[in-house]
Amino acid sequence: MTSKNRTRIALRDVRQLQPGERLWDSAVSGYGARRQKSQAVAYFVFYRTKEGRQRWHTIGRHGAPWTPDTARAEAKKILGQAAAGEDPSGAKQSQRRAKTVSELCDLYMSDANHGRLLTRRKVSKKASTIITDRGRIERHIKPLLGKYKVSAVTREDVDAFMHDVAGGRTAARLRTGNPRGLANVRGGRGTASRTVGLLGAIFTYAVRHRMRADNPAHGVIRFADGRRERRLSSEEYAKLGQALREAESERAWPPAIAAVRFLAFTGWRSGEVLNLRWSEIDLERRVARLPDTKTGFSLRPLSRTACDLLEKIPGREGLVFRSTRGPTPMSGFSKVWKRLLCRSGSFPADVTPHVLRHSFISLAADLGLSEPAIAALVGHSRHTVTSRYIHSADAVLLAAADQVSGETALLMGERLGTGAVVPFRGRATS
Repeated sequence: MTSKNRTRIALRDVRQLQPGERLWDSAVSGYGARRQKSQAVAYFVFYRTKEGRQRWHTIGRHGAPWTPDTARAEAKKILGQAAAGEDPSGAKQSQRRAKTVSELCDLYMSDANHGRLLTRRKVSKKASTIITDRGRIERHIKPLLGKYKVSAVTREDVDAFMHDVAGGRTAARLRTGNPRGLANVRGGRGTASRTVGLLGAIFTYAVRHRMRADNPAHGVIRFADGRRERRLSSEEYAKLGQALREAESERAWPPAIAAVRFLAFTGWRSGEVLNLRWSEIDLERRVARLPDTKTGFSLRPLSRTACDLLEKIPGREGLVFRSTRGPTPMSGFSKVWKRLLCRSGSFPADVTPHVLRHSFISLAADLGLSEPAIAALVGHSRHTVTSRYIHSADAVLLAAADQVSGETALLMGERLGTGAVVPFRGRATS
């Protein structure tokens, strides 16, 4: 493209431009007009960002509202923004990449899938978190907000979105990726609050990439979480133990039964148990080193009860609690859990595998263990310098693990390989 000598651009100059010619303005440095192969003439402004990047910003085509004078005024405005450290052209490109909320969500998920979105721990999102985010986007955000312009969404829109999800507007039965899979989308207050939290993260991403100046999810008052800190009663512990023993006698899948017992004896998260590998366990030192938990690397003491359970499991390679299909985590563990609840009779529906975790923590508190000790047993985040350099479980933590696990076994009526009920200080044994 050829350039003419500088002149104060006027209408006659614009009309005389030939295809492939560019004309620079003498009054405003960086402002110009160009004609490409067509007859259309476009006004532009050239500038450098604060970081030294070159930007060619198209103001618009000649014709209402753009004339040489109005385009010149716009060029001055853009150059002023660039001088203040802004990047108008970069912001325009970002807005073009994600014009709608649906397109914004796609960009967000693309970066998440490629590991470019970091959590508060400065690590990439886990695969399970990405799957959950995708479900909330496809089932709630896109149906209600997908067609909105990113720059047009207001706090009132987000507030209305939250109440729509809570009221069941997105409720539906949807097919999943599995041939016979169906997802029963119910909505509700808990789903609404968590989805607004994700929406806030997506709009934070938009602000960071200059797609808009503010986050419309900020200031939206969400529903209370509504999670009940449920724990098992002594009677429920006994029912669970009885249900496990009955399932064993009927030859249910042994690794699944062992996984439930291990959950009860350790208070771990179900995902940590189902993905546990033999390479992460040191039975001699009674410790497990989990490389990638919800809180990062985690070292867990193993009680004698848990170690005795592990000793009975055949094999010392791959997953500890293997599935029926081979070297993959048990995908049907939730079904096993539901069958156990049905077997135990009057177990309430709100008893989930996570209830075993909270029951373990509550029992540990009942026994007088300190919060740091409980955190070490179940893998709560410990933001201390010392915790980063712990490589083995000390005698105090092992004793604490034995204490809580032993009490759990007693409540469940469990017996070890010796045939004796696990002894526990302060209780009579049979």
